[in-house]
Amino acid sequence: MPPPRTRGTALRHRLAELRGPDVPAKALDARALAALAANPGCARRAILDGAGVNKAALASALGSPSAFGQSQFALTRGNAFEARVKADGGAELLRLVHEKLDRTAEPPAEARVPDLTATGPQGRTARTALELREATAHPGAWTLLDHPMLALDVAGSPAFLEPDAVVVHPDGSWTVVEIKSFPLLDGSADPAKVGAAARQAAVYVLALEEVAARLGAEPEGCAGVEGASARRPEGSSTVAPSTPAEAPRRRSAQDRAPSPRVRHRILLVCPRDFSNLPAASAVDIRKQRAVTARQLTRLTRIEDIAETLPEGTCFSPELPADELTAAVESVPATYAPECLSACELAFHCRTRSRETGAVTSLGRPVRAELGGLTTVEDVLAAARGEAGDPGDPAVAALRRAAALRAEALEAACR
Repeated sequence: MPPPRTRGTALRHRLAELRGPDVPAKALDARALAALAANPGCARRAILDGAGVNKAALASALGSPSAFGQSQFALTRGNAFEARVKADGGAELLRLVHEKLDRTAEPPAEARVPDLTATGPQGRTARTALELREATAHPGAWTLLDHPMLALDVAGSPAFLEPDAVVVHPDGSWTVVEIKSFPLLDGSADPAKVGAAARQAAVYVLALEEVAARLGAEPEGCAGVEGASARRPEGSSTVAPSTPAEAPRRRSAQDRAPSPRVRHRILLVCPRDFSNLPAASAVDIRKQRAVTARQLTRLTRIEDIAETLPEGTCFSPELPADELTAAVESVPATYAPECLSACELAFHCRTRSRETGAVTSLGRPVRAELGGLTTVEDVLAAARGEAGDPGDPAVAALRRAAALRAEALEAACR
């Protein structure tokens, strides 16, 4: 007799059913998570990302292929530049961190670069936490974590994130490093690209803060619970002790080690001008971190969305087009023009939004100004005086605008 399902295993089973039989899950990276946080009201993207659905393949199967994503040339160029920055044990990278963020510390003549190899994302996450604890417990030296693995709970579903690098300073503080292939021209870069990098780094900072909080909650001198003896509760992204003795129920403030400090300035490394030489800039991401944290808390839990879906719903690209379209349309979407640069399903959602006349296709600012008028037909009827409450400020403004337009056209025809 099989063991009863827990809440966590039941959710994972349900998400696997939504992906389709034998369809591997697509990992939710920081870029996708930042885009999800920018549109927290979109239940469609939340459930598809939570279930690990490949939205690019889904969009192609729906007949609306996406042009979203990086070219293979850009990926190759970015990987080559990152390898150059991290060459020689990350000497150049650490020099830039020291120059831009921590001039008062001793120059990084040498640094620890621990091996973060482990089995599976859970194992790599535990290994990363173990090395962060080790580096923080022995201050005075520089430590470079190359492609660490972090976990962040997103609407009840764990997301595993892999920043380019995390540096532990001699004072025990942590810095996120983002390495991008777009250039710094005369010391500045494209503001839109810098903003996107800052939002992505904010996700890493939030995940690091969770690790720091767990380390600070441990008794001082604890050998660590995220090593080989750690266990992971079902349905949780948090590592817990393997025995009750390792986690006393009551810990006084005096017994707890101070939480490591996650710096609010990240290091953005890019090619200098038109060369392949690295240049760096310190970017303050406090605003992006606050916005991302607030938006993530607004996300509806994945299990709540899954419970509202009809039985047998599946998003496998192998399904017939009509069944797949019905499955996708069973989840409400919140389309906005900004989705075109952030979501693979944007073209499909835009088509549906235009077919229904939704005002969201005109942009979030317009949607906010129109209040309870949700379709273009409602807006035009209110402007013509055929519908709407005259006391509604949005209706009154539309009628005033229509009157002014009529006066202007009449004057032009004279």
